[in-house]
Amino acid sequence: MKGFHIVVLLSSAVLLVSAAPALELVTCSKESGAAAARLTMHRINENHGHGYKFRLQEIQGNKVETVDGGCNLELQLNLLETVCHVINPKHFEDCEIRRESARAVMANCTIKMSVRNTDANVTKYECDTRQVKTNREMVRICPDCPTLHPLNSTEGLKSVNEAVSKFNQNTTNQHYYILKEVGRIKVGYIPSVGMAYYAEFALVETHCPTGSRINPEACKPLCPDRAHHAFCKSTYFRSTGLQSVECEFYPPSNTTALGPGEQEPICRHHVGGHPPHVGNGPPPSGGNGQPSRPCGPRPHGGDGHPDQEKQHHRPPFGSKHHFHAFHHFRHCRGSDPALHPICPWPRPWHRPSPRDKD
Repeated sequence: MKGFHIVVLLSSAVLLVSAAPALELVTCSKESGAAAARLTMHRINENHGHGYKFRLQEIQGNKVETVDGGCNLELQLNLLETVCHVINPKHFEDCEIRRESARAVMANCTIKMSVRNTDANVTKYECDTRQVKTNREMVRICPDCPTLHPLNSTEGLKSVNEAVSKFNQNTTNQHYYILKEVGRIKVGYIPSVGMAYYAEFALVETHCPTGSRINPEACKPLCPDRAHHAFCKSTYFRSTGLQSVECEFYPPSNTTALGPGEQEPICRHHVGGHPPHVGNGPPPSGGNGQPSRPCGPRPHGGDGHPDQEKQHHRPPFGSKHHFHAFHHFRHCRGSDPALHPICPWPRPWHRPSPRDKD
């Protein structure tokens, strides 16, 4: 095997997180289309809890309907996927757009927004997420370039599992990490070695100390704000196995030290934003007997109603992470199984099924 690389690019949250520029006021004038599009991009990225962040490419349409007390807007936006996974604290506007040769992804979105005085609310959006070039088109342009494969590809997942196992052999980590989700899998053929698998995946820190006899797969992740995260890229040859793993580490947003005798809080990890408690008993408690904290977003808008996004009540785009382990894949499904689509919004709460119970 050629070697195992763990690359720590930045170790300070201050260096990783850039300040979000202030949002412009959205009005009912045609000239306010850019401000409305920017507000929409913040909302889409805040709601997009899986895959990669998106940036605005262009505004295709901007309709304004005057109503009593304000107006309703309908925007047609073209977005491009960036190389920043959603666990990356970097602001989406600072993220690099994925190159076409790296299998670029785009989304065509229809957004509805209401504006009443200075209160602009994103009320609905739907997006069609797809590759900029199909596999067939890319083969004509670059016959030797790897193609995107489904995120549940058997051989691709095998390469990811081996990479995660190798990652956890790195004794410089304080705790074991587990798979949060697979970002993408590319597959290509190299004449000298055969089939090659190039995977990108996100990991989250668990409560299990490195070197313990616990199977890492049985470990529970730390709360999103207290966990380190890692975004990794691996290379795997079918003929000779895992070749390399390279990772970026992202520090927790909450670095408050635990007090004497205080244990790490236990978060109720859930998928898709549904009420996090599953089962008929009382909500699980943290290590100190207190109710555990739910992971994921609170209802938006300040009034507890999840069906609107408000420009004057929302905090700047942050780095909230949501636990989406691959075996808990519950977000919306797009037409291309190799991609993480932008889910339509608003979405009904995910109702737990018996399979969700651990």
